[in-house]
Amino acid sequence: MNYTYLLVDLAAISVPLLFSFHPKIALYKMWPYLWPAILLSTIPFIIWDSYFTQISVWGFSPKYLLGTYFFDLPIEEILFFICIPYACLFTYYCFRMFLGNHYKLKTEGLITNLILAITVLLGLVFSDRLYTSYTAIGLTGFLLFLKFIMKPKWLSLFYYSHMFLLIPFIIVNGILTGTGLDQPIVWYNDAENMGIRFFTIPLEDVFYGMLMLLLNTFLFEFFMQKAGVGKVDETMQVKSFWEMAKF
Repeated sequence: MNYTYLLVDLAAISVPLLFSFHPKIALYKMWPYLWPAILLSTIPFIIWDSYFTQISVWGFSPKYLLGTYFFDLPIEEILFFICIPYACLFTYYCFRMFLGNHYKLKTEGLITNLILAITVLLGLVFSDRLYTSYTAIGLTGFLLFLKFIMKPKWLSLFYYSHMFLLIPFIIVNGILTGTGLDQPIVWYNDAENMGIRFFTIPLEDVFYGMLMLLLNTFLFEFFMQKAGVGKVDETMQVKSFWEMAKF
């Protein structure tokens, strides 16, 4: 079915887009900051994606595509960098409203250091694998930038919301990598990755996805801060949810 990848994109964004107009969420009011964040974030990833497609680090099965291409990428892949971040930022924003943008995990530093240790190790051990090394370098560099230069107050909130996003991540990436299909929508050259898969999902996808969402969240928060909007009123937070959410 040549609409398969498009349907995955639309399914991912449809509910978050609809509920963006819910009066208790009203994410649509933040669109002047959200959409620039998403669109700017697509630039490095489309360049990266296009290059890796050209050198066959990964590719796409025409069977599941409309057949329209830009920058050597199917239109559905470009939409992926819009639909998936929107859905994830919607989830992040909901948690932000309930917990506050200064929500703090006691384990934030430990989580950051653990991710850095893993990515540095992967980058060193698999330096000859393009997908592994590029992803490790990218996530390591961006986390170091956040940790030592920007020092964002929203990082704990990102980690917390990201835990919940792993479930839809597994569903979406599982479909894209071939779960339940005759062949994968997106195929990977295992000579350029670790060859370790969670079901059909290359392990690198976890770190690639985190990097993509970190960049989107960083720009979203940056634009809101520059505009002086998005401050969370402590009285709007739900105490029972706060107690439930504590680590």
